[in-house]
Amino acid sequence: PEIMVEHVNVEDYDALAIPGGFEEAGFYEDAYHESFQRLIQDFNDKEKLFASVCVGALPIGKSGILLGRKATTYHLNGGIGKRQRQLAAFGVDVQDKHVVMDGNVITSSSPATALEVAFLLLEKLTSVENCRKVKEGMGFGGR
Repeated sequence: PEIMVEHVNVEDYDALAIPGGFEEAGFYEDAYHESFQRLIQDFNDKEKLFASVCVGALPIGKSGILLGRKATTYHLNGGIGKRQRQLAAFGVDVQDKHVVMDGNVITSSSPATALEVAFLLLEKLTSVENCRKVKEGMGFGGR
């Protein structure tokens, strides 16, 4: 990493993007670490945007800022899977959708949603028109 979590100045950023990760690679140890949980809360206190992909929603849920709110997470285990149950255990209203935005938090259900999340974040940080131009410039046409 270019900067340690403890040295992040929330005022320097407009959003916090949290990718998913693998349990075997230590994702949950890092994502649930006290310093990262505090950073999530600090971003929320400043009303910053969050964008998470796949299980990136779980540390946000653990932080408490999704309590009673709608969100989604990894879903590919059929029906309500293990990761969705974990998110629900944090008091989250888990939705069976690819992407969910509730207030300042974008969550998604799998790595396949990464571009959709990125474009939604871009739209929220800039404008619908700018997002459309970027999509067109990347070859996505008017989608």
